[in-house]
Amino acid sequence: MLLDIVILAAGKGTRMRSSLPKVLHTIGGKPLLGHVLDAAKELESDNINIIVGHGSELVRERMSGENVNFIEQKEQLGTGHAVQQVLGKLRDEATVLILYGDVPLTPIETLEELLEQVSDTAMGLLTVELEDPDGYGRIIRNSQGNAKAIVEQKDASKDQLALNEVNSGIMAVSAKCLKQWLPNLSNDNAQGEYYLTDIIEMAAENTIDINIVQAEDEMDVLGINNRIQQAELERYYQSVQAMILLEEGVSLLDPNRFDCRGELYAGNDVTIDVNCVFEGEVEIGDNVSIGPNCVISNSRIGSNTVIKANSVIEDTIIEGNSDIGPFARLRPGTELGLGAKVGNFVETKKAKVGKGSKINHLSYVGDAEIGDDVNVGAGTITCNYDGVNKFKTTIGDGSFIGSNSSLVAPINIGAGATVGAGSTVNKDIADNQLAVSRAKQRNIDGWVKPTKK
Repeated sequence: MLLDIVILAAGKGTRMRSSLPKVLHTIGGKPLLGHVLDAAKELESDNINIIVGHGSELVRERMSGENVNFIEQKEQLGTGHAVQQVLGKLRDEATVLILYGDVPLTPIETLEELLEQVSDTAMGLLTVELEDPDGYGRIIRNSQGNAKAIVEQKDASKDQLALNEVNSGIMAVSAKCLKQWLPNLSNDNAQGEYYLTDIIEMAAENTIDINIVQAEDEMDVLGINNRIQQAELERYYQSVQAMILLEEGVSLLDPNRFDCRGELYAGNDVTIDVNCVFEGEVEIGDNVSIGPNCVISNSRIGSNTVIKANSVIEDTIIEGNSDIGPFARLRPGTELGLGAKVGNFVETKKAKVGKGSKINHLSYVGDAEIGDDVNVGAGTITCNYDGVNKFKTTIGDGSFIGSNSSLVAPINIGAGATVGAGSTVNKDIADNQLAVSRAKQRNIDGWVKPTKK
């Protein structure tokens, strides 16, 4: 099948009350339009056209890496007018699938079924039954039960408003028919707009069958018009992601308090506590335990790792058998070797930490390379920034860094070296040396404490 796809994404989204174009608001951390584009690409069309209008420059910028055509709708005069703008891009022999940039979660199987309905004598229309159809165009059927028209809510009679089958807006039709019908649209209606839905009546008048496919779930075709609908669809999306993980054997202690805003790949015997957020691409090995309130982004967590509560992990590689947190922050560029430990209130950034090494308490380690079996005491910091440039700290295998030490980079600390607690060191330390740098202690007899007058 020669497939051309048209995605309507020109609307302002006034009810979102936002300066951001509606189609760039997110579900599951991805723009609404991004979800629709994913479906379009999965259908393997080589002619994807996006109709842009409000905020068009921002939409183009956010989608700049996509192989699509952008067509400007300079005036928003209705859905029919929007599709008129793309007629010159449609191939005469193509089937045209019309999608909406604010309807993000239509299953690919449903779209494939819809495309199967199209022939020289038939088109496909996606509808849904709603308990509360308020605001939607109603499907009007003839006495044989075939669709013959769609009536928008503002133009509907009392009897028509009582109908529960509504238009999703998504349809598939031959390009030849579109090119014949769209120039004949009229804006003689309550909105003064050119409705794409009017082509249904034109199809019926031209003895083109209107084959209806009904969505299984209203969420499959729910469009986002306000923050309430966005929140509803977000929770639905997250519930679907949670069910997929549960079926794959992941233990979610509360599936209703879980957010996946990207791709999450998990091994066997993984346990995820409540209120955890996963962003970007996250890979979790076997037998990993993640405590409550953790945020993990674009990271790989090796097997047999424990991540304790309230830890934030971003662009990090953890080889496995590690113990992280609570309240640890692993920033981009962190790499932890097997069995490494990063404890409470420790922050790392662009730090490579060797096998079995420990940074257990209240420390900052940035722009550093730490060898195997190193112990970094509480309160230690690598002083890596002079206000302009970043410098590297290197610590050899088996070294011991005493508590409350300041390591002023650039500095190399040899294997087996020891830094005495409370030291500020700014010179290299050779293998197995002890470095102590602190003021000499004085104990003064007869000291009288200050008293309040």
